[in-house]
Amino acid sequence: MYNDRPKIKVPYESVDYVLELACIALLIMMWAYTFVEYTTLPDIIPTHFNSAGIADDYGSKSTIFIIPVIGSLVYFLLFLLNLYPHIHNYSVNITPENALKNYRFSTRFLRTVNVLMCLLFAYITYTIVESATASQNDIGTFFLPVVIGISVLLPVSGLYYQNKINRTKK
Repeated sequence: MYNDRPKIKVPYESVDYVLELACIALLIMMWAYTFVEYTTLPDIIPTHFNSAGIADDYGSKSTIFIIPVIGSLVYFLLFLLNLYPHIHNYSVNITPENALKNYRFSTRFLRTVNVLMCLLFAYITYTIVESATASQNDIGTFFLPVVIGISVLLPVSGLYYQNKINRTKK
């Protein structure tokens, strides 16, 4: 299945560098914020929020490090996956003629997902710290609808664009 696909290196373009740098910047800011704020946190902090955005579970302040660890792991795994675009899932048969445009789209799409994931983890870290220090008591009522909206719109727009780039010109 994957063995017959061309294995080509997709050259980075400016937007690819911007997306990767955005991820790295978000991860650095998330880790720095976590370390800076750790000493000001109470011993017990919110660890879970219900669908209304209100904290409904609490744990030790050391659990604040779980979110940056997971965020960094997700970034790293998606970064590694991007090195092998020939194993990504495509809705068209990949040929030497269409490989570059499909691989470029797929890697850029994954980079966009990576930025959104880093942003999500950074926001959750920020919200937990703010909730723990009583500056804010909830994650926000908009959080769940925004996450669901992005989770629906991103794949739909991705499929639309992938079909658009693979239409045959007559």
